[in-house]
Amino acid sequence: MEKDIFEEYIKHTEPEKKEKAYAWSIGIGLQDVDGIKPSKYLIETAKQNIEGEISLDQAEKMITAYYEEKPSRNEDRNKEADEVALRITRIITEPAFSFTPNEYLSIHYRLFKGIYSHAGQIRKYNITKKEWILNEKSVTYGSFSELFKTLEYDLSQEKSFNYKNLNMDDIIKHLALFVSRLWQIHVFAEGNTRTTAVFFIKYLKTLGFEVGNELFSENSWYFRNALVRANYNDLKNGVFETTEFLEKFLRNLLLGEKIY
Repeated sequence: MEKDIFEEYIKHTEPEKKEKAYAWSIGIGLQDVDGIKPSKYLIETAKQNIEGEISLDQAEKMITAYYEEKPSRNEDRNKEADEVALRITRIITEPAFSFTPNEYLSIHYRLFKGIYSHAGQIRKYNITKKEWILNEKSVTYGSFSELFKTLEYDLSQEKSFNYKNLNMDDIIKHLALFVSRLWQIHVFAEGNTRTTAVFFIKYLKTLGFEVGNELFSENSWYFRNALVRANYNDLKNGVFETTEFLEKFLRNLLLGEKIY
């Protein structure tokens, strides 16, 4: 994402505007994980919402009308970025959240309804994805026949985990492991990183963490690559899965440590 689009609101404004600016920054920045960019029109619409001139519902209607008035195949990806960024903003600013598999599926549906035909649906086939960070090799993702059971198991394990008496280093390590495993399942055919990020941000808030900074907005690609490295082994060539980079990301996100 273009750096500091909403800097004036984040640094020099009242709390309500700051919260909206953070949410928009995250929503827009997370589009980088799929290499898509929002339109200038969305940026201006977001600023109107932050200023309190329009509601999110009005912003959504404006974005819909914008693309209805000027349909173009060349703008399909801009349209996706605009719509999903707004939907992420809406979900992040909502106080409600349930730490359940259905919530995870619901977030995907809400983000990608009308964009992907499989919005909110568990994939029905196995996948591989070439990663430049792995020299075009792929992470091993969850088997399609076990996706819901795996999702259910991972969330149940985390829900029963006791953070009491852990120091912050151990908490960070555990959170890195949890989110890496959640992402590795790859429940959906597309949209997994954005869904996982939104779910994780909502979960972190229930743990008492403030996630209102620019890290997700400006470093979402680093976040995705860190997830990849946390789930890849090539023992023959001395490559081992590691949460090191995720831990650095989380220390920056949650503790403000500038360590990369």
